[in-house]
Amino acid sequence: MRTIDGEAGTRALLDALAEGDPDDVLRLGTLLQGLGPRAFGVLLFLAIPPAFFPGVAAFIGSPVIILVGLQLLLARQSAWLPGWLASRGPHRRLLIRFDERMSPWLARLERWIKPRWPGLIGHPLASMFTGLLLVLLGVLLALPIPFTNVVFALLLLLLALALLERDGALMLLAWVAGSAAVLVFGVLSGELAIRAAWWIDHFVL
Repeated sequence: MRTIDGEAGTRALLDALAEGDPDDVLRLGTLLQGLGPRAFGVLLFLAIPPAFFPGVAAFIGSPVIILVGLQLLLARQSAWLPGWLASRGPHRRLLIRFDERMSPWLARLERWIKPRWPGLIGHPLASMFTGLLLVLLGVLLALPIPFTNVVFALLLLLLALALLERDGALMLLAWVAGSAAVLVFGVLSGELAIRAAWWIDHFVL
């Protein structure tokens, strides 16, 4: 694998992650070194492929998404991983497959995604709202709501790209779409409220 440039574009970053032995495990702690605030976007990006698969998402993608969300909610400037998670990561084979499918689309998106509206990326309140949205999406992703994995994965892709490319306009779009998804699939379905009540009853009270 090539050294990951902390300023590289999303497509170059994905190409670097996909280069190497398909059987290698990409340890998250090693991958995030030197990336600074962009590490949050990289973590989200790595959580997207598992998010497409029901069952797998609940055990792999969802915990990472919630962890990123909590850290943004606390306005952290760099990503922290517990030791058990830092020593783990996806097999490169999954990233290679994802790269093959997404590169053509990313090539098109890169024509209009660019750094802009920095207040919607770097401001503490903006980071906190992004974090809250990620926590809610991570919880919803883990719930058995039929036919929603692709929707949530695409929303996560928007959020990851916005963080990686420092694009406030894209972040605003992701906020609107993500909030609508939380309302429709979470509040209206009742699943989010039921699961939240269960957690409070078992772990808080």
